Amino acid sequence: MHFHHHGYVSGNPRVQEPAGIGRDRPEELPDEMDVLIVGTGPAGMIAAAQLSQFPQVHTRIIERRPGRLQVGQADGIQARSVETFQAFGFADEISNEAYHITEMAFWKPDPQNPDHIIRTARPEDDPHGISEFPHLIVNQARVLDYFAEFLANSASRMAPDYGVEFLDLQISEDSEYPVHVRVRHVAGPREGQERTVRAKYVLGADGARSRVRASIGRRLEGDQANHAWGVMDVLATTDFPDIRLKCAIQSRSGGNILLIPREGGHLFRMYVDLGEVAPGESSKVRQTTVEQITAKANAILHPYTLTVQHVAWHSVYEVGHRVTDKFDDVPDELTGERSPRVFIAGDACHTHSAKAGQGMNVSMQDGFNLAWKLGQVLTGRSPESLLSTYSAERQVIAQNLIDFDKEWSTLMAKKPEEMEDPSILEQFYVKTIEFPAGFMTQYTPSMITGTDDHQTLAEGFPVGKRFKSAKVARVCDGNPLHLGHLAVADGRWRVYVFADSPNAAEESALKRWAEWMRQNPDSPLVRFTPGDADEDGLFDLRVIYQQPHTEVDITQVPRVFRPTVGPFGLTQLEKAFGILPGQDIFEARQISREGAVVVVRPDQYVAHVLPLSAPEALAQFFDGIFLETQTEPAS
Repeated sequence: MHFHHHGYVSGNPRVQEPAGIGRDRPEELPDEMDVLIVGTGPAGMIAAAQLSQFPQVHTRIIERRPGRLQVGQADGIQARSVETFQAFGFADEISNEAYHITEMAFWKPDPQNPDHIIRTARPEDDPHGISEFPHLIVNQARVLDYFAEFLANSASRMAPDYGVEFLDLQISEDSEYPVHVRVRHVAGPREGQERTVRAKYVLGADGARSRVRASIGRRLEGDQANHAWGVMDVLATTDFPDIRLKCAIQSRSGGNILLIPREGGHLFRMYVDLGEVAPGESSKVRQTTVEQITAKANAILHPYTLTVQHVAWHSVYEVGHRVTDKFDDVPDELTGERSPRVFIAGDACHTHSAKAGQGMNVSMQDGFNLAWKLGQVLTGRSPESLLSTYSAERQVIAQNLIDFDKEWSTLMAKKPEEMEDPSILEQFYVKTIEFPAGFMTQYTPSMITGTDDHQTLAEGFPVGKRFKSAKVARVCDGNPLHLGHLAVADGRWRVYVFADSPNAAEESALKRWAEWMRQNPDSPLVRFTPGDADEDGLFDLRVIYQQPHTEVDITQVPRVFRPTVGPFGLTQLEKAFGILPGQDIFEARQISREGAVVVVRPDQYVAHVLPLSAPEALAQFFDGIFLETQTEPAS
């Protein structure tokens, strides 16, 4: 962590000094605010967490419940989400309490005795090392707790406004706060009162029955549910040997189970196949009891038995795959002409089965994607046109998720005898592992994502995909670190500059690039960094040399990678790195020995790959993203 640059910190360095709205934040929901988030689910909380790093922006998050979520329904945490948690500072803590998925077992009818099931495969969860982070199972409520702690510790001193129900909204362009939102207090001293609050922007993260979505005239479209599953989190005694492994279980009895161990060593979740739902039978299926679900599970598990001792939570649901055509309030005919004012995220705009473990994870990436854009616009750094990229980027991702989940849930519901190849389920799992891990997302060219014209300079950092970390050695202290883990969710853009072959003391393309970046009037660092901000307040520049750290003289590292920070004018020395012997990042990520510039967005996705020889290309890229500030070139 980087602190002390504003003075000695003797307490918890994760607790930021109050700033902006955090200095005098109203306890009660005010009449006016910059951003109103509806819903404290994963999408809403991560959006609030990111916006809390823009204390100049007054953000509120309302929730109908009177307090924190007690029992979460979602539990699967992709490695991509754990990468995201690292940026918010709690990846290690949540990993320590979670269940780690390292293998998945597949069970099918025994060919010698089809009434019995046997294990047929046990593939690794991530055999190719897609991420250094684990695949976790943990209660959704704990994820929300960690985000709530991040909010409370932020400079914004944010906290959810519980007991406030969203009713509807109207948009009027005749005021500074054009979104008029009608709410009702359903708990606390104002219980029963209705009122209207006003916001510049609203995010509806209020679930599949979203009232925000209804208020802007959007609808979930897609396949109706026609297959039912009973799901329950239980403590049980059993002789089934893989009760602590994630399992896909198919039986001849015509039923399937997806078994997922939970955190804590005893709890586990079962999705139990209840079969096709006939037209008009939905309400009857939803009345299926825990005892009936347990009996069905025992029939599928034969010859093994399971005795449920305690039920923490259970439900019956039908698989449906639906997505809205757009994630904001701008009509198709006005796209590009009017900026959005209202957005939807998470289950409010895409629903699917729970068995691929995608819902919470994709929802969080929705919120992360939008929030930094709102922060940049509301602080005057970027034009409103930036907000139109949210729906354009995330709707495509949601549709890809629906397509994947249809295939996976259809396979999960099939009887073994209906499959042309008995191993097709495990083959699909292994073949598509990158998708459920959260790493198939690739944004297409836009105002915030460049083309792949220079991709050959850094093949291991595909433009539009998430920045895949690798280890380096920090020059100033020799510490071996994951480069990507140093990027925190503070709303800044990252620029990773991979040096050409000369060392730090020699003349090089890197030195020429660094001098241009620091001094040239066209440099985005000069043009866009506010005059009252630290030198790295908008862009976090880091340099990686081709030599081991012991061969890099920190005093010869260009000044742009040693920025002045804080009121005391201290020099930040932790932005220069060398390679680790045997773990050369240039080889691991296929980076040209001529060097490369890798630009990464605040939400950790690679925005561009550019050559060291053309710094003006970086200026052209940022030209449409940022608004110019009045700043003198650095001395």
